[in-house]
Amino acid sequence: MRKKVHVSETPAIEFLRSKQVAYSEHPYEYLEHGGATHSAEVLGFDPFAVVKTLIMQDQDAKPLVVLMHGNRKVSTKNLARQIGAKSVEPCLPEVANRHSGYLVGGTSPFGTRREMPVYVEESILSLPLILINGGRRGFLVGLDPKVCVSLLGAKPVQCALPL
Repeated sequence: MRKKVHVSETPAIEFLRSKQVAYSEHPYEYLEHGGATHSAEVLGFDPFAVVKTLIMQDQDAKPLVVLMHGNRKVSTKNLARQIGAKSVEPCLPEVANRHSGYLVGGTSPFGTRREMPVYVEESILSLPLILINGGRRGFLVGLDPKVCVSLLGAKPVQCALPL
């Protein structure tokens, strides 16, 4: 008989606990390709406050993390210009999994396998609370968005586009 692992036993949660960050846990029924809009809907949150963790790469295939509102997409052109890259594009899922140590759909910016620069859509930082992936599909954590800057060194950017 396999021991059932508690949903909150992830590298992201270990990281948050080690830094004594206050957070709330929000498990939900994961839906393949449901995205942030699905999790926001089932948890009763505004998709603008549910933050996606996207693993992208620059023209030299150097990985980076982008934190974006659940109901917005990244303007890769604007992002590249702001971070001084020629181009930025999303990583293939298997490449993103390798860089982060998480499965796509369960990617958290906390406790990643590889240290990567983190960029956060500036307007996220003015929200009182965000829901962000806790390191497993179907598991979000609620916390102060400023934690992304203080713990991850996230740099504010303006690259949001409507979905």
